[in-house]
Amino acid sequence: MSKTITRRRALSVLGGMGLAAFGLSACSNAGSGSSASGEGESKIGVLQLTEHAALDAANKGFVKALDDSGIKYTIDQQNAQNDQSACQTIASKLVNEGNDLILAIATPACQAVAGATTDIPIVGTAITDYAASGLVADNDAPGGNVTGTSDLTPVEEQFDLLQKLLPDAKKVAILYCTAESNSSVQAEMAHDAARTRKLDAEDYTVSSSNEIQQVVESMIGKVDVIYAPTDNTIAAGMQTVSMVATEHKLPIICGESGMVANGGLATYGIDYEKLGYKTGEMAVKILNGEAKPAEMPIEHLDVSECTLATNKEIAKTLGIDLSKLDA
Repeated sequence: MSKTITRRRALSVLGGMGLAAFGLSACSNAGSGSSASGEGESKIGVLQLTEHAALDAANKGFVKALDDSGIKYTIDQQNAQNDQSACQTIASKLVNEGNDLILAIATPACQAVAGATTDIPIVGTAITDYAASGLVADNDAPGGNVTGTSDLTPVEEQFDLLQKLLPDAKKVAILYCTAESNSSVQAEMAHDAARTRKLDAEDYTVSSSNEIQQVVESMIGKVDVIYAPTDNTIAAGMQTVSMVATEHKLPIICGESGMVANGGLATYGIDYEKLGYKTGEMAVKILNGEAKPAEMPIEHLDVSECTLATNKEIAKTLGIDLSKLDA
């Protein structure tokens, strides 16, 4: 059964890691305390693929943008717990409930919602390439009911970071999940970055979280460093990746800061709360009738908004000198 909560509590829930599957419903700016949409209120559904720091932060930023805009709205938060069939079920639910707009967080979530409606406006976030994922006709001119923000990671800068911290590294394992189309896009970018730096790169892939430990163990003795892009399955399983890799003195350069906090060595990446906030601003324009998804180009954060994140404990365990980054 869904639970109705106030705007104040909605923000505190989104700030944590407890977005429960199939049933967290939040009422924001609604004086009646009901989750039903009242007069002048927009009804918003949210489908988040899974729980991990980056997606949670994007969700939080989205809600903050809605609140800062002053619009009246109700919001139904749903989390698929990285289950593809659950994505389909939740997408159908949100469409059938007649939401005015749906936020889809991560590529599989957006694909599920886009497959369920061509009428309800959809804004996505934490998606690398909308066009490559079949979500829009063109990233600059979407042409349908889907638009949003891209979390395209600064791969070149991350490989610069890799070489600065690990100048002797020659062989790179690119770790990602084959079930996520945008991870393949990032893997191709990583291969290009490695090639230009005369590094040998090899894909190590999983099809589900159950394979992570075995795949990481298969790298031992074959590579010098792991590169893990902004892949949701790997991000959710970073503690497992780090458990194996750190034991064998294998550093991990990550796609985003949440992965670093959970056992990676370092990243130069985007702020997902800022990305979610930008997505919320796009949603407000749509709800206010100021813009249509078909005419709203996919937006990005500027590279200048990317930040360095390091894990001092992991660096100490691996014997890596982070002061190299100050040079």
